Amino acid sequence: MKDPEWRRYGLTMASGKLLGLALVLGMMVAIPFMLTGTSAWADTPAATSAPKPVAAAATATPSEDAPAPALAPPVVLAKDIVNPLNTVWTLIAAFLVFAMQVGFVMLEAGFCRSRETVNVLVECVFDTCLCGLLFWAIGYAFMFSEGNGFIGYHWFFLKGAPVTYGTTGVALLAHWIFQFAFADTCSTVTSGAMIGRTDFIGDILYSFAVSGFIYPIIGHWAWGPDGFLATMGAAGKFLPSLGMNFHDFAGSTVVHTIGGAVAFAGAVVLGPRLGRKFKRDGGGPMTPHDLTIAVCGGLLLWFGWYGFNPGSTLSAMDFEGIGRVAANTTLAACAAGLTAVFFIYFRTKVWDPGSITNGFLAGLVAITCPCYWVSPFGSVMIGAIAGVVVILGVDLLEYLRIDDPIGAVPVHMINGIWGTLSLGLFACGQYAAAGSDPIAPDLSSKLTGLFYGGGFKVLAAQAIGSSVVTLATLGVSFAVFYALDAKGLLRLSEDGEHDGMDLHEHGISAYPEYVISALASPAGAPVRVPIPGKK
Repeated sequence: MKDPEWRRYGLTMASGKLLGLALVLGMMVAIPFMLTGTSAWADTPAATSAPKPVAAAATATPSEDAPAPALAPPVVLAKDIVNPLNTVWTLIAAFLVFAMQVGFVMLEAGFCRSRETVNVLVECVFDTCLCGLLFWAIGYAFMFSEGNGFIGYHWFFLKGAPVTYGTTGVALLAHWIFQFAFADTCSTVTSGAMIGRTDFIGDILYSFAVSGFIYPIIGHWAWGPDGFLATMGAAGKFLPSLGMNFHDFAGSTVVHTIGGAVAFAGAVVLGPRLGRKFKRDGGGPMTPHDLTIAVCGGLLLWFGWYGFNPGSTLSAMDFEGIGRVAANTTLAACAAGLTAVFFIYFRTKVWDPGSITNGFLAGLVAITCPCYWVSPFGSVMIGAIAGVVVILGVDLLEYLRIDDPIGAVPVHMINGIWGTLSLGLFACGQYAAAGSDPIAPDLSSKLTGLFYGGGFKVLAAQAIGSSVVTLATLGVSFAVFYALDAKGLLRLSEDGEHDGMDLHEHGISAYPEYVISALASPAGAPVRVPIPGKK
């Protein structure tokens, strides 16, 4: 040790060993804390012994000279312990879902005409800001607090809310921001079918109704802690003889069917854009002004769906479930995109970019409900059918002369219904409840669909839940839109629509330095008539 080199060497070795020992001790404390939300030594007798009830001490008659009894220590319930891993996982998923707003803006802006692009930009951003405040003030309370089977009535402005959401271990504010992103998605879906002719004041008013009341109240029925569809089939609840409750893992019904049904009602009450001629009348859809933006927006939505579906486990510990949901989401989107583009090609001999984009979006919407309980094969089948259903849905709207510039109704409402019903067909009976213990799962909660020998029970529950939500949303939405229309607040004036929404409502064009094509004027694109012998 007299040699300086050996002293430095010995000091380095000793320091490394001490650091390694400290690291091991730190991991012994940190890992159990991350997994359970409590420290490794929390289960000591002092921490786990139940305190003496204060009420019992109060009933005794203490003498004047006796010291005052010590207050009982507060009881820390398991549901009040924040699980850091689940909370971080939920926040990451929330950020992904919120990023879908960029995809929605790009998709809608690309598929619309250039003369209404600024309106799409302002409307989507305004709607997000409005939704955030409404979901903080009343929406989250209506949807996720306890109340009755129809509505929650606690936690307004998040006052009095618990530390965590239920028994998930997810911090309540993390769950709030995750669900705000879902509410924003539903509200944005509605605008896609109403582009090009909705007065901005009318847009604000119906968005207020959707974000503040329609989505959270109807959503409570399926996702609330005591919603009548969530508890359906139990003794003393709605339809106890059914013996099965309604399931919607990530929102094919709660988010997409509700949003699509509102969009359908709005499109019907508004009527078509000026100059929109349908195929039955010798016209066709108005030409999208920027397919590059539209398709890139669709791909951004696909990316955000990896927060939408896997994040709905609310549990990073459900590692097998997260992987399965992500894989099923991918397979359904791929299958739907291919079937949609091939279906259109065999009809028109054209590889259509709009069809493949709305195709994979339809697959994503459809798989959102059953993604936790189906196999990869089931996901492919669900997506493949969704790709055909979305094209047939577009054809149906065209035949009914309903103007839906983005395809919001076929993608979200129609495929939301299909995806919800598909659980009753393709649930494979192998997977337990979402978020259950991966080591010892609750096997009693497995779902088995018709095609896997489970009979009609799951399918019946899904059909009842989907019908109730769809019909209720349509009824309320038509009432809202007809009321706005009666007051002259829904549809833009004819002069304003001729001038273009961007100039009339916002005072600027999206492309002020470019000459806009005549195709941007309110007139339909001609129908492509196939010439015999020519491709």
